[in-house]
Amino acid sequence: MSALVPLIVTLPLLGAGIALGLARHRRAQIVTSVVTLSAVVVIASILLVAVDASNTPIAVSVGGWPVPFGIVLYVDRFAALLVGVSAIVLLAVLLFSVGQGSADGDDETPVSIFHPTYLILAAGIFNAFIAGDLFNLYVGFEILLVASYVLITLGSTESRIRTGVVYIVVSLVSSILFLAAIAMIYGAVGTVNMAQAAERIAQLPASTQLVLHLMLLIAFAIKAAVFPLSFWLPDSYPTAPAPVTAVFAGLLTKVGVYAMIRTETQLFASSNVNMLLLVVGLATMVVGILGALAQAELKRILSFTLVSHIGYMVFGLAIATPAGLGAVAYYIVHHIVVQTTLFLAVGLIERRAGSTSILRVRGLMRAAPVLAVLFFIPAINLGGLPPFSGFIGKYALFAAAAQVGTPLMIVLIVGGIVTSLLTLYALMRAWNLSFWREHDEPDEAELETLDRVAYLKTAPAAAVEVERRAIPRIMTLATAGMVAVTLALTVFAGPLYDLCTRIGVGISQPVHLEQLQQEAGQ
Repeated sequence: MSALVPLIVTLPLLGAGIALGLARHRRAQIVTSVVTLSAVVVIASILLVAVDASNTPIAVSVGGWPVPFGIVLYVDRFAALLVGVSAIVLLAVLLFSVGQGSADGDDETPVSIFHPTYLILAAGIFNAFIAGDLFNLYVGFEILLVASYVLITLGSTESRIRTGVVYIVVSLVSSILFLAAIAMIYGAVGTVNMAQAAERIAQLPASTQLVLHLMLLIAFAIKAAVFPLSFWLPDSYPTAPAPVTAVFAGLLTKVGVYAMIRTETQLFASSNVNMLLLVVGLATMVVGILGALAQAELKRILSFTLVSHIGYMVFGLAIATPAGLGAVAYYIVHHIVVQTTLFLAVGLIERRAGSTSILRVRGLMRAAPVLAVLFFIPAINLGGLPPFSGFIGKYALFAAAAQVGTPLMIVLIVGGIVTSLLTLYALMRAWNLSFWREHDEPDEAELETLDRVAYLKTAPAAAVEVERRAIPRIMTLATAGMVAVTLALTVFAGPLYDLCTRIGVGISQPVHLEQLQQEAGQ
């Protein structure tokens, strides 16, 4: 099985090189990308089954160097699950972008650039998930960030260049802080291998541990868009092409959350900042959803709900129990799938209606009933309506917090419930105005509704319109496929949650150097 681990990163990089060489052959590029991501889905599934059955993670020392001197790739249940889910999402969004490109002549996602860059982005994401040392984690971040710089500015419009510059500057600051933290950790303990560093960091003075701990947390919090370091996200994501926005919203912030989880459970298990994380998690939930309520544009609404729901993950991390960590693992999977699906559905709305402003879009229930369903199902899922996976994930978080039972935990539970209700309100208001309203003259009830949301007329992008375009069938099928995956998270919630429970138990126990050497066969 260990031979499969390097292929998770190698295949996308190899596919990117092949796709770049096939720049003038659109179909060959598409086949290369689809085959590459499909292979990663299969490999991740095999590894997940193997690791879960044996209850033993797989460690691979690249180049045969003895642990901890070489680059170590580490695959446990958590890493294998996130690689598999990410590959499925990347594959679905790729098919969506293929339909968009064929319909628009690749104006939004030029094939010669998009496919190699997209596969490099995938390689960076996968590498971050299976990195066994801090520097390799940094390399994974930089690979995906360099690719994201290209993707977020595709089309070269003024708004994309402007927001792309903000995104690049913020990402560079985060990367510099991350690299400085790595240098300080290496200077303090003489290693960047996570297992060895964890043992040595525990022997440092508490003040030194706290400084190193906070530096890494701040760097990852910027990448994860945790309040108050989330200011860049709502302006950056909505301007990118629909498939790019979907991937960014679904995956990039979760890489930051994943790094935070590894930092807390592996490197700094003896340095407790859970109180800070609880406060930050609550602020992220509340501020994010209040921002969503003040928006009139669907992409911006979803961007703010994205920030808000990162707060749930920080909340679960701060609970710091196996039950809380298991609930976080489940919620991450849920949020990757549902948030991506919603952005794909909004991409279809934009093409069908020529706008994503909830003040301008109307009558889509009658004109596009399938589209109404494709948006409605993930919307109520994200809002936490029973029996969907959003409700299951939130209930698991609240149950884990209730077991701890401190007053602050109760405050977080109440904040989480209120945030969930406001999320449902924001998305149902958007659905009602966009789909349920008719094209005819408004009646008294509708006028009353519009009066209540009159403040949205001054919201950013409230009046933006674009050209209406046909929706290729493959775009609808890709979105419908993702909706089916969101439903599968509910249908198979039992086995998935059991797996996540085992993940919570596993990641709550730091990996020791001897254990890592044993897993690497040394």
